[in-house]
Amino acid sequence: MPLDHRGALTLVTGASSGIGAEFARHLARRGSDLVLVARRAERLEALAAELTAAHGVTVTVLAHDLAKPDAAARVAAQLRERGLRLTGLVNNAGFGTHAPFEQEDPERLRTEIALDVQAVVELTRTFIDDLRAADHGLLINVASMAAYNPVPRMAVYGATKAFVLSFTEALWYEHRGTGLRVLALSPGATETEFFDTAGDQAAGGQRLQTPKQVVETALRALDRRNPPPSIAVGRVNRLTVVLGRLASRKRSVMLMGRLTTAAATAAR
Repeated sequence: MPLDHRGALTLVTGASSGIGAEFARHLARRGSDLVLVARRAERLEALAAELTAAHGVTVTVLAHDLAKPDAAARVAAQLRERGLRLTGLVNNAGFGTHAPFEQEDPERLRTEIALDVQAVVELTRTFIDDLRAADHGLLINVASMAAYNPVPRMAVYGATKAFVLSFTEALWYEHRGTGLRVLALSPGATETEFFDTAGDQAAGGQRLQTPKQVVETALRALDRRNPPPSIAVGRVNRLTVVLGRLASRKRSVMLMGRLTTAAATAAR
């Protein structure tokens, strides 16, 4: 049976579009009040109005750039000022860049690491005690299929998502039996604004999933009596994970390198 989220308060990052907005819609439908965080306040306000009208939930909007060093502390301070205590956290915000490493802009890489890794760790650490104290706490960290193998031409992005996957699976183990459900979610290529930054070649020619498919897969996994530590979205992606574990590291890197090089060549 789907979990009942009535009485819950879930913070969703990167909630202005794509997977983050879809998480907000699904959780609101299940009765959760929400805290929506992203840089684009107007989009968040529009989504908040939609969810309040459709589901009667309370939605708090916080406009923040989570790549800033003090972002997690500022979010926490604003929630304290409002007397709000989280029961759930969805760390979805992130972006990727696509180019040979020597051509990457150093400042852009710093921002990528800050958002994809540092913000995930700091937000999780800031709110983990509240999540643990909830009767049915929820922690979802969005990783990627890029987490499972090194990704030439997306070297930093793949490494950040490998960190998120490993970090989240470790937290899953640490919180068994506490009531806190922890999940690392690895979507494949999905119809989001991710490719506005990374470029269409980052999809590697894959058929794109919808945010709805991604979110429904995550929530079905968490509805289980014994949720897994991580899940890849889609049969092909799950098969890819299994087969990747059978190949040597050299073969995995060589294969990914051929795929990303071919995609980059085709996009020219």
